[in-house]
Amino acid sequence: MSKKKLIDISNLRGDFFGGLTAGVVALPLALAFGLQSGMGAIAGLYGAILIGIIAAWFGGTPTQISGPTGPMTVVSAVVISTAIEVNGGSLEAAMGTIIAIFLLSGAFQILLGIFKIGQYIRYMPYPVVSGFMSGIGVIIIVLQIFPFLGHTSPKKILDIFSELPTIIGDINLASVSLAVATIATIYLFPLITKLIPSALVALIALTIISTIMGLDVKIIGDIPEGLPALQIGTLGGVDLSNPMLLIIPALTLAALGTIDSLLTSIVADNMTKTQHNSNKELIGQGLGNMGAAMIGGIPGAGATMRTVVNINSGGKTRLSGVIHGLALLIVLLGAGAYAKLIPLPVLAGILITVGIGIIDYKGIKHIPHVPAADSIIMLVVLTMTVFVDLLQAVAVGMVLASVLFMKKMSDIVEQKSSVGSIANLVKENAWDDELNISEKLQKHIYIKHFDGPIFFGFASKFQEMASSLPEVNVVIIRMRQVPYIDQSGIYAIEDAVLALKKRDVIVLITGIQEQPKDMLQNIGLLSGLIPNEHVFSSFSDCILALEAGAVKSDPDKAVDIAWNLN
Repeated sequence: MSKKKLIDISNLRGDFFGGLTAGVVALPLALAFGLQSGMGAIAGLYGAILIGIIAAWFGGTPTQISGPTGPMTVVSAVVISTAIEVNGGSLEAAMGTIIAIFLLSGAFQILLGIFKIGQYIRYMPYPVVSGFMSGIGVIIIVLQIFPFLGHTSPKKILDIFSELPTIIGDINLASVSLAVATIATIYLFPLITKLIPSALVALIALTIISTIMGLDVKIIGDIPEGLPALQIGTLGGVDLSNPMLLIIPALTLAALGTIDSLLTSIVADNMTKTQHNSNKELIGQGLGNMGAAMIGGIPGAGATMRTVVNINSGGKTRLSGVIHGLALLIVLLGAGAYAKLIPLPVLAGILITVGIGIIDYKGIKHIPHVPAADSIIMLVVLTMTVFVDLLQAVAVGMVLASVLFMKKMSDIVEQKSSVGSIANLVKENAWDDELNISEKLQKHIYIKHFDGPIFFGFASKFQEMASSLPEVNVVIIRMRQVPYIDQSGIYAIEDAVLALKKRDVIVLITGIQEQPKDMLQNIGLLSGLIPNEHVFSSFSDCILALEAGAVKSDPDKAVDIAWNLN
């Protein structure tokens, strides 16, 4: 009996370059996130190393690169600042509480994986995810305003806005110049070459320039060198009189880490055409966060940008994630003396670009065109994320999405009852008007029925259909029983149509009702991605056009070259 290999070296070269490139990209982000958390730049590097190695080894997404992320760092910063306040204003005194929360959050993630909760990420409505991620982006940007101007930032968003007028007259122009130069380098350097990560170029080049010129700006300062020490001893001083002070923030981090990681896993699946194991991924992430906590590192999750870099650079197996962590470990052992010279405005510039990249511009752009309920949910979640609490924002968004959806479905059911019943399905999911299609045409088409609203709970099924479709030339989407489509459904259809077009599959829509038609037209899916000539008022008209050879892959071409009925 053959045994499964402990290490898969079938893609050693690709995994090496993928992991190494991801490690190079992760370095400046790890330092910046560690600094933003309040535990120091080294805590970000510790987290990137341990989470990167452990989550890759034990997780369920082979190409995933894990480490500190923007959302996790924002919540970690709140946890750390609160613990410091409770423990007399001293980070050293608060370390036991901080480590306990981080350990507990990892343990909660492991439990979520064991009890198979990961599979339910697909039921997160798009407006909730959109508002949440955009809110995180805004928080990251706002927290860098003070470092951008050369000052130490308050920890709370409201304090930043209230104290901002006090520093306007005392702006450090050298700090502003370095931050602006960092942002410009990150966005412009890829125009020259994409072989070297632009954030790393900005970090190294501007640190050298600042040091040589002796600019009067704040720097990271001394960074511990060598291997980190275990922090388990600090747990002895943890106050257990009110366990909820540990459990609530730990649950917040665990929930956020779960969402953050599994969304990245979905991105990795789409790129590699594979299927991740959600529950195994949560166990790996939990172990990684527990490992990072034990050496004083901040928690993290699957990192989308670093995962994409890994895949694009050749990474295919978990070995790439391990190599990414080992590359950062080598930096830790040999570059501490240089890293301490990094100016804080440079890290602020890097984080500002991270925040800008997290904001969901697609969702914001479509606010006037998607159902009003989706827009309201997204804006409420965004506002609460920035000014209230991240977990509360997601909870409120989920409740709003459920209530508004149920109200909409109730209204639609009432409207249906006044116009009579809809024909039932017959003969193994085939509708009655499909039974007389010629055998010659049947070989070329695939018919997809939708028997109700396409909403956030159903969007993943649509994408699964596109990925598992047999070899056909035409897909007919029957929408006569779809009375309503929400924003998640709109984007699911868009993604599926794009995937089918890449396979040169013609997509036809029949019987579309007014609300779905308006939504798809508003975002440019109809008459744009799907030509008007490919939309039929009835299924019979569609079949007649196919039988007559009148359907072309490109309606503007005089001759159809994509397929025929021979």
